[in-house]
Amino acid sequence: MSYFAARTEGREGAPLLFTFHGTGGDETQFHGLGGQLFPGAHVVSPRGDVSEMGHARYFRRTGEGIYNMEDLARRTEAMATFIETETAQTRADRVIGLGYSNGANILASVAFARPDLVDDLILMHPLIPWSPDPVPGLAGRRVLITAGRQDPICPAPLTEALAGFLSAQGAAVEMIWHPGGHEIRQDELTAIQGFLGSGA
Repeated sequence: MSYFAARTEGREGAPLLFTFHGTGGDETQFHGLGGQLFPGAHVVSPRGDVSEMGHARYFRRTGEGIYNMEDLARRTEAMATFIETETAQTRADRVIGLGYSNGANILASVAFARPDLVDDLILMHPLIPWSPDPVPGLAGRRVLITAGRQDPICPAPLTEALAGFLSAQGAAVEMIWHPGGHEIRQDELTAIQGFLGSGA
């Protein structure tokens, strides 16, 4: 499985950073930001191949917060294969995933299915409205979750439940909250920079 993607080649031996857009975004939404957040990294930004009324997504849903779980499983497998292939081509020793909203959700789903693929996960405003099965392979993985306390799309209790689940699997979880909603704020970007730098 392949995706239309933006790619920037980094320095030899540099980490590989995947960025995943939100609903209605595309491969350009965070591609440039990825290079700014981690200068010198290889950056790969796939475009979601599902259209929801013309808006690109990574998997289908039947309503706000109601996922087509069969489609999610298929597309999670496809994305895992894509990540594995891109990683092999760059031969990167460290793989980082950054996703926002729908992009955070596909990234989290990949981590549940194939925890070996991504070392550091940055989940911006994720929404995981189901209870994942235990994933012992997440032990030792670094995860940063950023969210808004008043986010109408990703309710704070579900964000906290996701953080609790990841911590219970042995992941090293950091959480950054802002008082607003679904928008991305500067303090989130500052936290991401610090997170990326601390894992170097």
